[in-house]
Formats: sequence, C-alpha cells, structure tokens
Amino acid sequence: MRTSAECPYPVQVLVIRKDLVDEIVAHARRDHPDEACGVIAGPAGSDRPERFIPMTNAARSPTFYQFDSGEDLRLHRELESRDEERVVIYHSHTETEAYPSRTDVKIAGYPEAHYVLVATNPAIEPKFRSFRIVDGEVTEEPVDVVESYMFSHTGADDVPDCR
Repeated sequence: MRTSAECPYPVQVLVIRKDLVDEIVAHARRDHPDEACGVIAGPAGSDRPERFIPMTNAARSPTFYQFDSGEDLRLHRELESRDEERVVIYHSHTETEAYPSRTDVKIAGYPEAHYVLVATNPAIEPKFRSFRIVDGEVTEEPVDVVESYMFSHTGADDVPDCR
C-alpha cells in the first residue's frame, strides 16, 4: 500500500460483492468450531473476486487451517484452465480476532491475493477483515462491500495514479 506525500491515499482496497461476503461468513459458521478456508477466484489480473470456492480444512482444527493437497492441486489446474487466479484467500479464526497469526503469515504464498479473515466467536469484533501479506509484512486494507461490481469502485479510472 502506498501512502505518502507522493500518494496520500491508500491505493489497495478489497472491493467485494455482498453475496460473496455472505458465502464466506456462512462457510465459517458451518465449519465452526474448526477453522474454515477457501478461495474466491477471479479473472487473472483483474483483482475482482467472482467465484466462491470453499475448500476442505485438511487439518480439521480450531486453531489452524491447511488446504487439502489434492483439492488444492485440482483448484490450481482449474484456475489455470479458466485463466483465473486466487483473488481472495480466506479462513476463519474461532477464538481469536480476525488478524493473521504468525503461522498465517508464514504460509501466505500469494502476495497478490487479499487474505480475508473472519472471526466466528460472537464476542470478537471486528469479524471480517482483509490483509495483504507480502514478504512477511502484514498490511490491513479497507473492505468495500458492494451489491454489484457494475457501478462500484473499479480502481481503474476513479483512482488517480501516483507517480
């Protein structure tokens, strides 16, 4: 995220449809007390989450998630064949806040992805947050939940370039 005198506003925002947020939260609640995990795919290079893909937490753990390796390989091949990429990688935290743990940071392997965390413990706020994790550095980013991408912020023409 660039913020400075050169570029005084945050450039990275997760723009995501409400129906996808609802799917993530519903999956997290269904899998509770174990962590839920999954991906939202979108067209390669678009940064637009479109297709909800719940994954199996092979760890079946309330404190850790791990994509099932066979399922993850199939997903990789499917994304490649559809010219899609992992725009959002999400998982839930069942007893802690929605903030990446040291383990989450260590296993984050897609620097271009938005890492979304959902807290499923009702006593914890905020419940839905997004982060960028690049080279071990965690940066929280704003989330703009929209009904449709048709009239939402696209990041293309309505945010001036910083040079």
